[in-house]
Amino acid sequence: MNAPTIRYRPPGPVSKAFMLDDSFVRGIRGPFGSGKSTACVFEIMRRAREQPPGFDGVRRSRWAILRNTYPELRTTTIKTWHQWFPPSLGEWKSEGPPTHRIVVQDPDGTVMDLEVLFLALDRPDDIAKLLSMELTGAWLNEAREFPKAVVDGVTGRVGRYPSAMMGGRGWSGVIMDTNPPDSDHWWYRLAEKDRPEGWAFFAQPGGRSDGAENRENLPDGYYERMVAGKDEDWIRVYVDAEYGFVREGKPVWADYRDGIHCKEFDLWPGLPIFVGMDFGLTPAAVLLQRNASGRVRAFDEVVATDMGIAAFAPLLKQRLDGPWRDFPIGAIFGDPAGDNRAQTDEKTCFDILRAAGIQARPANTNDVAIRLDSVSQALRRLIDGEPGFQVHPRCTVLRKALGGAYCYRRLDVRGEERFRDVPDKNEFSHVSDALQYGMDALGESRALTRRPEVAGGGMRVSSSYVEWDFG
Repeated sequence: MNAPTIRYRPPGPVSKAFMLDDSFVRGIRGPFGSGKSTACVFEIMRRAREQPPGFDGVRRSRWAILRNTYPELRTTTIKTWHQWFPPSLGEWKSEGPPTHRIVVQDPDGTVMDLEVLFLALDRPDDIAKLLSMELTGAWLNEAREFPKAVVDGVTGRVGRYPSAMMGGRGWSGVIMDTNPPDSDHWWYRLAEKDRPEGWAFFAQPGGRSDGAENRENLPDGYYERMVAGKDEDWIRVYVDAEYGFVREGKPVWADYRDGIHCKEFDLWPGLPIFVGMDFGLTPAAVLLQRNASGRVRAFDEVVATDMGIAAFAPLLKQRLDGPWRDFPIGAIFGDPAGDNRAQTDEKTCFDILRAAGIQARPANTNDVAIRLDSVSQALRRLIDGEPGFQVHPRCTVLRKALGGAYCYRRLDVRGEERFRDVPDKNEFSHVSDALQYGMDALGESRALTRRPEVAGGGMRVSSSYVEWDFG
């Protein structure tokens, strides 16, 4: 088959630099509509055309194109590929997994033989196939959706095709594109802090900047129309191409403002530490202080996954006895459900904590409404010109939870926007529960349930832990 005439020009200097780079792993991030996915499509074809011919004059290469779910693979990734290289070009197989093989005769008499396999990581058969593949290269489309373990696994599968006995080995490696991830994502860490040898990352300008790429291929006013009705976090990520977090549901604590409630601070000297804990196999603890005026600060967190309380307790004990050993302990409250005895040895979570030297007890309430409101009330307070609640940036999981990752899941209801009436259970709910139990340890929950005393036109709420004048 004769080679088709398809002309492509990178839509900007960043895309061009990305394609011309020979690093083993390359990543490009940018806003919606920046042409980064198309650049990856043509990078695959360019590398296939530049593959040295084997002993028989055939330029062989095999690529895997990965997406996190099959619906997105089918409706987005494959659609982008077929926009430039339609199924009629070569041999297209739509199942098991979808595969596109393109064989073309080059003017110099050699033959390009490119095989592209499309895989989704929500299909077990695709994952098993990926782990046994011998590839030239791989493209991770929307790489922020992949765990770092997938990237590590893919790097071990490339550079294995063609074999040495076939000849014709050229460049091999991994390319990735993505919209900006969170600032605690593996992409951010590797691109901005601890870049591995042989890895390169490229950042396209924001869509509203003078250097925006691919503007000539977008409708007039594309980005200006896009920002209408969107919140600042969404615009920052998808339009301005900056690292950030985008809320996908209705935030539980809508009063949280990262620019107001998150800042670096030192602990108040001499004031006790209060701890809230959640149990299960995703245990979490949040460490707090409160001063005499009622300002609350969450200054540290201990978060784990796939870990029981017996393994988690020493981690918390180490944190309390380490950087915070000079501060007295006020109270440590945990999920009341942790007082239930295990069927194996009849020990409770609190028994295990006490054995580890942590004197914890069940929280006073497990009423969800009271627990949630204890945090909301603190977020809404302004005391001496300062926020009534603040979180330290080192609390990365809690910060994201406060920012909207702890949310009410959207319901699929036609004609209206509706959400569940209880927060979604996800990876951010555990640290959020720990915060709520910590607020109970501070006395916030009891302050909400005490009967107010009205005197002189003011309302005063008091408990053994807290006393504020709302009048």
